[in-house]
Formats: sequence, C-alpha cells, structure tokens
Amino acid sequence: MSFVVRKGKKEDLPHVLRLIEELAIYEREPDAVNVTVDELEKDGFGQNPLYGLFVGEADGEIVGIALYYFRYSTWNGKVLYLEDLVVTESERGKGYGRDLLNAIIQEADKQNCRLCTWQVLDWNEPSIKFYKSIGADLDEGWINCTVKQSDYKNFY
Repeated sequence: MSFVVRKGKKEDLPHVLRLIEELAIYEREPDAVNVTVDELEKDGFGQNPLYGLFVGEADGEIVGIALYYFRYSTWNGKVLYLEDLVVTESERGKGYGRDLLNAIIQEADKQNCRLCTWQVLDWNEPSIKFYKSIGADLDEGWINCTVKQSDYKNFY
C-alpha cells in the first residue's frame, strides 16, 4: 500500500469535510459541524486563504488531513497552529498520522515559525500517548475560552 502526503486542493474538499464530520463524531460532537464545502473553498482557496491543508492518500484515496493556520504570539512571533489532524478510523495505527504531523512540522520550519501548537482532548488517550511519544509538551495549565457567534451581542 502506498501512502503520500500532499498539499490539499479544492477538489479534495468533499473528502475533507467527510473527515471533519468523522472527527466531530469521534470527539462526541456529532452535530457541531457547521462549515460547508463552499465555505472551505472560499476560506482556504480564496484571495487571502485563512488556512492551509495537507491530505494523506492511501492508494489514491484520501484517508487523512492536517488543517492548519498561522497565529501570532506576543512572546514568540509567528506560530503554526494545527487545527485538526484526522486519520479515518479504519486507517489508524499505520503511521499516517505521524506522516501528516511531519508535514505540519516541516511547514512550520519552512515558514520560520517559532512554535507549532495544537490541542488534544483530555480523554483522548491514544492521541495523548502518541504526542508524548514524539516529544510534544502537553501543557495542562491553560483553559480554552470561546464565544459563539450567537452570543456576540452580549458583548456590545
């Protein structure tokens, strides 16, 4: 079986959305995905792309994705943030996640980012074990904060 990681293309987006939906189910949020293929195309392949994308193909079929974007740290400067790393359930354990993560780390290096960061749910033991095995620092001292669009009006 051949596996290759490459930059994502517009025509990959239906498969990308399928993997995003699979991730939402895995993360116990099956109804949380609101993004559409059209939005993914506009936001990732328009004039000012908001994210970058790698796909992993096994024998020509997309079985994994790594979606990232850049943010800025007041302490460190440019940071590559890995939003999601997904390998479809039937293909896990074959090293594809590591290959996708390697592509992300290489992109961070190429883009001169001082940090590459991401999050993992505290109950996701397989991913935590994987990230620890590659030497990632897992910082348990931060709490995520989010305001949903429907609540914006509460702030002004």
